[in-house]
Amino acid sequence: MFLDYFALGLLIFVALVLFYGIIVIHDIPYEISKERDHPHQDAIHYAGWVSLFTLHALWPFLWIWATLWRKDRGWGFQKIQAEQNELHHQINTLSAQVELLSHKIALLEQPSSQSYREPELSESGANEAASQPQTSSTIKQQEEK
Repeated sequence: MFLDYFALGLLIFVALVLFYGIIVIHDIPYEISKERDHPHQDAIHYAGWVSLFTLHALWPFLWIWATLWRKDRGWGFQKIQAEQNELHHQINTLSAQVELLSHKIALLEQPSSQSYREPELSESGANEAASQPQTSSTIKQQEEK
């Protein structure tokens, strides 16, 4: 008879330990968030209770959510944002350099007045040149002569 009561007591003890153990395990993300002074402590706590009724489907996400926040660095995106700002600055600098170089190339490709020499014309060609406006085709024709 004693063993029957002992087995019943042991069964109740194991059931209570499992029941409260599961509750304590599901409270771990909340405890982490409380320790880290997480801005969403209450939401993590309530979601932990909801996770008990959804067969623990939310619990891993709660753990991740609670561990992402740290009081000293927040979510940790400031470093990434600083790197992106630095890259944006470098891109602006490079695009300004490309624009400057393309402008210089355009200036080099244009014929300058110093490097262009007038074709030598005979007297008959000078009369024709005076009567006709100078175009690129007439200049080429005169150079060929």
